[in-house]
Amino acid sequence: MKETADLDILCAVGVPAAQGGALYNCCAVFHRGRLLGLPAKENIPNYSEFYEGRYFSPAPAAFEVRYAGQTALLGKNLLFSCENIPELCFGVEICEDLWGVEPPSGRLARNGATVILNPSCSDETVGKAEYRRELVKSWSAHLLAGYVYADSGWGESTTDMVFAGHDMIAENGSLLGESKLFTTGLLTAELDLERLLQERRRMNTWQERRQPEMQMVSFRYEEETLRDFVPSREFSRYPFVPQDQAGLSDRCSRILTIQAMGLATRLSHIGCKNAVLNLSGGLDSTLALLVAVRAFDRLGLPRTGIHTLSLPCFGTTSRTKSNAQKIAEELGVSFREISIEKAVRQHFADIGQSEDDLDVTFENSQARERTQVAMDVANQCGGIVIGTGDLSELALGWATYNGDHMSMYGVNASIPKTLVRHLVKYEAERSGDALRQALEDVLDTPVSPELLPPKDGEIAQKTEELVGPYELHDFFLYYMLRFGFGPGKIYRMACRAFAGEYTPETVKHWLSTFYRRFFTQQFKRSCLPDGPKVGSVTLSPRGDFRMPSDAHFEVWRREIEKL
Repeated sequence: MKETADLDILCAVGVPAAQGGALYNCCAVFHRGRLLGLPAKENIPNYSEFYEGRYFSPAPAAFEVRYAGQTALLGKNLLFSCENIPELCFGVEICEDLWGVEPPSGRLARNGATVILNPSCSDETVGKAEYRRELVKSWSAHLLAGYVYADSGWGESTTDMVFAGHDMIAENGSLLGESKLFTTGLLTAELDLERLLQERRRMNTWQERRQPEMQMVSFRYEEETLRDFVPSREFSRYPFVPQDQAGLSDRCSRILTIQAMGLATRLSHIGCKNAVLNLSGGLDSTLALLVAVRAFDRLGLPRTGIHTLSLPCFGTTSRTKSNAQKIAEELGVSFREISIEKAVRQHFADIGQSEDDLDVTFENSQARERTQVAMDVANQCGGIVIGTGDLSELALGWATYNGDHMSMYGVNASIPKTLVRHLVKYEAERSGDALRQALEDVLDTPVSPELLPPKDGEIAQKTEELVGPYELHDFFLYYMLRFGFGPGKIYRMACRAFAGEYTPETVKHWLSTFYRRFFTQQFKRSCLPDGPKVGSVTLSPRGDFRMPSDAHFEVWRREIEKL
């Protein structure tokens, strides 16, 4: 401990501690040369190759002892809290404690520990590393905590056993770091304590149970240490999308199944054998059609009961209209083209709207006419209208109220734009040549509502130029809703994740746009049609998200201005 007196590092080292007529298997916790405590092992194994019962006694209730020339508490129920990092409170369990029916870490976490340390001497046998890894991951998830596991390795006696030095750091079920077996070195990772506490607050089944027998010992890091700390944790640009290809394929298959099952159940429940869908040739409506086809196939209904509508108007391009027809034909669904230009022009004449005035009325009149046509066609065939809007559009309010905003069932309501693309790509890779080519062209088409006249036959209205990059907005949305992070933290995370892609000024600009639109457009989400939840982030007013339609965002705005 004397050698660490000048190091602002909290240390935990396994030691034996003799007190009276008992010997305890302990962990010496110290900081800057000060012994903070001696948490003792509670579960003493005495089976198979373990003979600890010959020597060690189970942890007693904490009592004061002299050890290494210092006075400290020895025993169980010890917690260590940091005075200048309020979120940091850790407890210690030792080796076999983790394998027990009721590990001490459960009690420690319930009393405020956000991090659990486990110095262990776990020998290596075939298959044990896999079990140990899953145990650490699952227990960190169970506790909503960080779990730091340090295993014995090189240098331990190999008389009858071999030790592999299997070190791990987990956070709420995710493995942040893991050493290779039979190697030496230093394993490091950064735990997001705010994230862990937000999870605990979000889950009302997590209840802290402060017990009087718990003993709290405090320590303090130097302010200079905290000031000089530079985070190195990486963040995925696409938090809604799995990073490994195998995981992505499995996720896409499962999401499409959930969407299809939701729609199939609704159709079956109301005895409906027809569905109507406005097929624009864009990503969202294409995904909605792919989902509808799966639902009809599952119910054994003919695909011709899916009535796709192409409703061209002032902004429709031949590219999107052609793709819509090709996809409908290849999937074997009904396809019908109905121009709405005449109807919209009549509406303009009725309300006195100049066709030369390309304002919001010009745009939204087309969106609402399309919805009216779809609803009336649904009445004709005894069907329901399938909504195509996605989660990202709902977050930004990028939908025409009572236009594309409305349907009888919205299959994409909890699918963010960055994930929509992967779902369509997943289906394209499993399709025949003609369908695959059409789907791939949809993937290459700029995202657009196509409400303004094209320029030289090309799409003139590109959504991301107006509201910002969806990859940024999905990043903001995920960390705001899933973990409750404030704009300052999200900004710093985004700057790191998108370094080289967007400048900090650009990130700040679109972050401000995101918060403004998210709060001011809540009224559209308060009356959403039904739709299946597929992930941990959803904006359904009947599900996870509830917010007054007139909620203010002034506090968030001021925080963004200071960035």
